[in-house]
Amino acid sequence: MRRTTFAFVVLALLELGTPRMAAADITGFLGFSPTPTSRGLRGVGFGVNFIVVGFELEYAYTSEDRLQGAPSLRTGMINGLAQTPTTKAQFYVTAGGGFFRETLVDDSHTSFGTNIGGGMKLGLVGPLRLRLDYRVFSLRGSSLYKNPQRFYAGANFSF
Repeated sequence: MRRTTFAFVVLALLELGTPRMAAADITGFLGFSPTPTSRGLRGVGFGVNFIVVGFELEYAYTSEDRLQGAPSLRTGMINGLAQTPTTKAQFYVTAGGGFFRETLVDDSHTSFGTNIGGGMKLGLVGPLRLRLDYRVFSLRGSSLYKNPQRFYAGANFSF
């Protein structure tokens, strides 16, 4: 029993200690923003990851709801990530910044914004993973809603 336990511990340490080469991934996602009312969103992200740290470029579009006075929101962000060095379920935190454009009817504002959030990438089959993500934005300038939130689920393909 001791040999089996020892062998298992050694193999687990070797797996965690083995350096991985840099990997890239692309995510297509759908979700919703509950700020100020629930509206759909869609987007795409491209990332490069090095064992524990990485970065991503991301574009997302949240639809407008004129009846509720909820503006559309387009974001283009560059984010840094810190993530667990696991392969099956990878948890991460992220923060970054970029530009946004908020539009309601004919009124629009373009400025700089930041975001912070986190989530997980869950391995499904081969390089295909399910990505779940939550973000809170801080929008500068004269935006109608300074801190919109976003939840999404996406298909993540690692290569």
